[in-house]
Amino acid sequence: MDKKIRLLVVDDEANIRNVVREYAEFEGYEVAEAADGMEAVTKARAEDFDLIIMDVMMPRLNGFAACKEIRKTKNTPVIMLSARGEEYDKEYGFEAGVDDYVIKPFSPKELMLRVKAVLRRSAAPQLPQRMTFEGLEIDMAGREVYVNGEKANMTPKEYDLLFYLVKNRNLALTRDQLLEEVWGYDFFGDDRTVDTHIKMLRSSLGEYRKFIVTLRGTGYKFEA
Repeated sequence: MDKKIRLLVVDDEANIRNVVREYAEFEGYEVAEAADGMEAVTKARAEDFDLIIMDVMMPRLNGFAACKEIRKTKNTPVIMLSARGEEYDKEYGFEAGVDDYVIKPFSPKELMLRVKAVLRRSAAPQLPQRMTFEGLEIDMAGREVYVNGEKANMTPKEYDLLFYLVKNRNLALTRDQLLEEVWGYDFFGDDRTVDTHIKMLRSSLGEYRKFIVTLRGTGYKFEA
């Protein structure tokens, strides 16, 4: 008998927990609940979950702080729920270790699709956490990049873009793929968003910009 995938749903509003539980159990997941960040940290440390769905604004300990605490002992994927959709809130969430970010009010069906996508990514074979390409050193776990021994000063999105390119190195990636995977499919941007960040990333990589190859009419790939 296959082991059921276990989710931890964290929200101080019982009705939201109930809705998520209903849809998750319909999809065949096993669901546990927590009403605040402190309870979430305690349960996440004591039990093994495959994914955590957690609200940001909660009493005692907010979602971002709870995620950071959980990350000290577990690498459980986290999808954050928030009524705040500003770009800097999302960036703060991703810096805290969040895997995806869903804005309230949300569609439970869309949330389940995101759950499946995050679970699929987390089940993929893990790459080495530190990789070197000539004088370019990439530390995935520490989110640091070194160019000829000097630490590169990059924006969070430059890191995300580089890491995605490296994880899929030698594969042709379209601009639409990059927008969906790096920015999220609900991001309202266009090809220029990708091109602008590629330009910034190349500048940060100096001579190792050569590894990012432009595919005319298609997109980019990290070739090394």
